[in-house]
Amino acid sequence: MSKSAPLPPQTFTRAEVAKNNTPDALHIIIDAKVYDLTDFALSHPGGEHVLAQVGGQDATSDFYQMHRHEVLQKYASLCIGTIAGEAPQVLERQPGDLSPVPYAEPSWLVPLFKSPYYNDSHRALQRAARTFTDEVWRPEAIRLEESGEYPSNDFFRAVGANGILPMRLGPGKHLHGRALLAGVPGEEYDYFHELVLTQELCISHGRACDDAFSGGTVIGLPPVLNFCNDPALKKRVVEEVFSGEKQICLCITEAFAGSDVAGIRTTATKTADGKHYVVNGTKKWITNGAFSTWFTVGVRTSKGLSVLLIERGPGVETTQMKTSYSSTAGTAFVTFDNVHVPVSHLLGREDKGLQVILSNFNHERWIMCCGSIRNTRVVIEECLKWASQRRVFNAPLISQPVIRQKLARMISLNEAAQHWLEGVTYQMCHMSYAQQGAALAGPIALLKNFVTRAAHETADEAVQIWGGRGITQGGMGRVVENFQRTYKFDAILGGSEEILADLGVKVAMKGFPKAML
Repeated sequence: MSKSAPLPPQTFTRAEVAKNNTPDALHIIIDAKVYDLTDFALSHPGGEHVLAQVGGQDATSDFYQMHRHEVLQKYASLCIGTIAGEAPQVLERQPGDLSPVPYAEPSWLVPLFKSPYYNDSHRALQRAARTFTDEVWRPEAIRLEESGEYPSNDFFRAVGANGILPMRLGPGKHLHGRALLAGVPGEEYDYFHELVLTQELCISHGRACDDAFSGGTVIGLPPVLNFCNDPALKKRVVEEVFSGEKQICLCITEAFAGSDVAGIRTTATKTADGKHYVVNGTKKWITNGAFSTWFTVGVRTSKGLSVLLIERGPGVETTQMKTSYSSTAGTAFVTFDNVHVPVSHLLGREDKGLQVILSNFNHERWIMCCGSIRNTRVVIEECLKWASQRRVFNAPLISQPVIRQKLARMISLNEAAQHWLEGVTYQMCHMSYAQQGAALAGPIALLKNFVTRAAHETADEAVQIWGGRGITQGGMGRVVENFQRTYKFDAILGGSEEILADLGVKVAMKGFPKAML
C-alpha cells in the first residue's frame, strides 16, 4: 500500500472545472481533487464516452460505485489540483494503519475496548506485521494470485530475514535466540503472538497466497522439528527452510486416503542391506508440493504407518493441479517411483507414524481457524464499505433493511468465532503440548467446524450484497469473488467439516459421566 502523494498546490473553483468538459479539455472532480483526463480518456478501459458523461462535474459518487480507491492511488499523476476551500474527505490509510470501519478489526484493536489476552508485545507485533503485510506481503499476493506464478526465492528470503518463517510454527525452542519480527524475544513468544501474526498475514486479499507463502512449512516442518532422529539432518533442513532458501510440504493425502489417514497406500520397503527405504506411491492435493525441495511423507511400512523425510531427486515427480484457487499455491500431484530414502530420514519410529501425523493436527486446525476468521472479517469490511457507497433506487444500499440484516448475521458469526478462538488460544498458552492433544482436540475440531460454516454463510450473503461484482474476478468485488471461490478450502483441508463435527462430539462422549436426567 503506497503512501498518498502530496496534493498539487494549484486550486480551482468548481465553475472553472465545469468549463473543461470537452474531449480537448476534460477535467473531473473526485473527493475535492481535480483530475485532468484529457489524454487518459482514449485509453480508459470503459471507453472515453463514460468519462465524457461526467466531464466538468463532481464524479465522486460515480467513481466509487465503479472503482476501488486504489485506482486513484495508481493514477495519482493525473491529479492537477484541488477545489479551493475544500479538503478531501476519503480516508487515505497508510502502511500499518488500522481500519476505522466498524468490525473491520478484532475488538482488542478497537479504541476503548479492553482484552485480558494481549500485552504490549502482542500489540508491537501486530503493528509490525500489519506494516509488512501492507508493504510486502499483500502487493506480492495480489500479483501472484493473478499471474499464477510461484513465490520467488527472493520473496521467501525476505520473509525469512524478518524471522517470520520460524514464528509461523508457534512457540518453542526453535525460536530461542532468533531475531524475530518486532523484536519479540523467542523465549516469550506465545500462541497469542502466533494468532496475531497469522491473522495479520491473512489480510492478503488472496486465499491461495495464504497457503503459497509458507503454508507447506507450517504443516510440513513440525514433524521434522519434533521427530527427526538425525540431529545433523534436522539442523540442515530446519535452517534451509527458516532462511527461505528451500521449501517443504506435507504429503499425507492420496486419491485413496483423505480424512481416512489409515487408508494410505504409498509404501516404503527396506532394502536387503537395511540402509534405505524404497518408496512407491502417489500423493494428491499437496500444498506447495510443486515447488518444494523437501517432502514429509506418510507411508505404509511392514507393520503400520511411518513418516519419512524425502528430498526431491530421482524418482520424485510433481505435477501442478488446477484447483479453485490460483496455481501460485503449488498444489501438486506427487509421484514417488522407486525412490531410495536413507533410513536416517525416518521421523519418529517405524510403524508408529500415526503419532507423528496426528501430533500436529490440533495446531494445523487452529491456524486454519485463525486465517478463516480473519479472511471472513476482511469480507465483512468490504461489504460494509460497499453497502455505504453503493446507491440503488436513489439511496445508499445500506438503507435497505434486508442488507442490514445480512450484515448483522455476518458480524455476529465472526465476532463469536473470534472470541471462541481467543478462549481456546488462552488454554493452549496454559497447557503442555500433550495436554493440548488430550483436552483440546474436541474443542478445536468444533471450532473449525463453526468457523468454516460461518465462512460459508458469509460468502453466500456477501455475494448477494455485491451482486454481479461478487462473481467477477478483478475490479470492485475482487476480494469477495476470491473469498466465495476459495473459502471451501478451509472446510476440507485439515479435516472435513463432517469428520471434525463427529470428532468433537465423540471426544465429548469419551469418558462420559454417569449423568442422568
